[in-house]
Parts: sequence; structure tokens; C-alpha cells
Amino acid sequence: MSEKKIISIIVPVYNEEKNVPLFYEKIRPILEKLSYDWELIFINDGSLDKSIIELEKLEKADSCVRVIDFSRNFGKELAVTAGINNCQGAACIILDADLQHPIEKIPEFVAKWERGAEVVVGVREKNKGEGWVKKMGSYFFYKLINRISDMEIVTRATDYRLLDRGVIAEFNRLTEKNRMTRALIDWLGFRREYIYFEANERIHGVPAYNFWKLVKLAFNSVVSFSLLPLKFAGYLGMFIMLFSGAAGLYILLGKYFFHTPFASTFSDAENLAIMIVFLVGIILVSIGLLALYIANIHTEVTNRPLYIVRKRVSPHSHID
Repeated sequence: MSEKKIISIIVPVYNEEKNVPLFYEKIRPILEKLSYDWELIFINDGSLDKSIIELEKLEKADSCVRVIDFSRNFGKELAVTAGINNCQGAACIILDADLQHPIEKIPEFVAKWERGAEVVVGVREKNKGEGWVKKMGSYFFYKLINRISDMEIVTRATDYRLLDRGVIAEFNRLTEKNRMTRALIDWLGFRREYIYFEANERIHGVPAYNFWKLVKLAFNSVVSFSLLPLKFAGYLGMFIMLFSGAAGLYILLGKYFFHTPFASTFSDAENLAIMIVFLVGIILVSIGLLALYIANIHTEVTNRPLYIVRKRVSPHSHID
């Protein structure tokens, strides 16, 4: 029996019946050149075409191929999670089945891991055939998430990445259901290296992530990694309360005490409107205070580990 370490390749699949055989044909020679044993894990994410038939053919023909078949479409993030949860390797590599991620880069990922990197991230420098709307949306999303989040996410980083077994173990402790896998991996930390690549054009089919799915993923990421949306009402209320309060005080003093010409032009209805705006500000401030409590609840319900340990010191060992 081989004593080589195993490299796990995790591939989410959704409506990729034409790409699956081509992907397998191209990746197998690359994996066979590695000085490791390997397993190829396909996760069929409720495909509506004949992807599962193609996957089952591969599983029967090659003992290194494993297939996880979802009962319905749960989304790419949970498909990747299932692969990470079930892989056996000393490291795993996540990549798409549509061959947009250049599989010839796999040896470079492994080489950086061998030199000590615990996470190797594929960063897309250019994407053949990418529209300007998606490109600009990606740019502004990363700008926003890095501005409001407590951690930095590398611009144009992809799901194409290698995880060491220690990272896999910690990732498997995370429990949230609405997730962005790459952001969770970034949250974990660990030593990381980067590989830059130009994404290939998709050969068959259409991308599983359409515009609205990308928008939903962006919203989930903002909610998961920043409490700013919760606090926004409080900040807005504070601004409205201070502005309307100052205006109301100016009109009150100017109209009834100092009789200034400008303040005297305000009617009773306008004074009432300013009072209502002031009260709205108080309500929003109150909502902001409630948001702070909800933020604490959100943090507890998310149930992420309080800290991540790279190495554990044996109780019988000592440090000089």
C-alpha cells in the first residue's frame, strides 16, 4: 500500500456534462506527474443535465475518482464546503470544472505548499471574455468589502486555491450557512502565497454564477464580514438628530427670543416638520442601539471559533 501523501482535488459541478470528460482528460496527466497519490472529488450540485451520468462513468473507470451527488442545487459555496469536509488529502486544491482555471498551474500550487505555504491563492490577473460590467462590479465589490470589513480580501482572488490539512481542519469547524468560501479561508489566516494567472475562456455551457447570484453572494459576504449595515441606521439617525436639532434650536431662539429676520420666516407647519425630523432621528438612533445588541447576537449565532491555533504544544514538551 502506498505511503505517499494524498492531494485532494475538489471540483464543484453544475450542468457541466460536456466539460467533465474534457476536464478529466486534461487533469489526469498533470496529477500523475505529481510525487503524491491523489483523489479527484466531484460534487454534483443538483445538475439538470447529464453531468451525474458522466461523473458516474469516471467513478467506475477510475478508483481515484469520488462523486458526491447533492439531492438538489445548494449552490457552489456549499458544494465546495462538502468537498473540503470529505477530502482525505494532506492538502486539497479547489478549482472549477469549466477549465477556466488553468490546471497546468497545479504543480506550482503544490511547490509553494511544499515550501511552507499553508494557503496558496490563485489570483486572476485577466479573464478572457469577461464583460466590463462584471469587471467593474468585481472591482467595486472588493473595494467595498475591504473598506468595511475587519480583514483584507485580495482583489480578484478566486476559489482556485490550495489548503493545507491544518487549514482544512479549522475550516471544517465553521458553521455558518450563508457563506463565501474564499472569505472564510481568508478569515482563518495562516501563511499564504499567491499564484497569478490569466483565466481561460469557458469552452461549453454558461457560468453557474449569473449576475443575480453574484449580487446575492456579495450581499451575503457584506453581512457575514461586516456589522456596518446594522450600524448604518444609528449613524444616519445621529446625523439627522444633530442637524434637525441645531436647526430647530436656531429657529426657536431666532424667532421667539432674538427676532432675527430669517428665523421669523418659518411657519408653524415648518417648525412642526423640523420637530418630526428630529424625532425620526431619535428613532433611528434607538434602532442603531438595538443594532449593537443584534450585532452581538449575530456574532454568537455565527459561532466561529474564538481563535485559530496553527500548532499545539504537547503538555509533556517544553520550550527553551
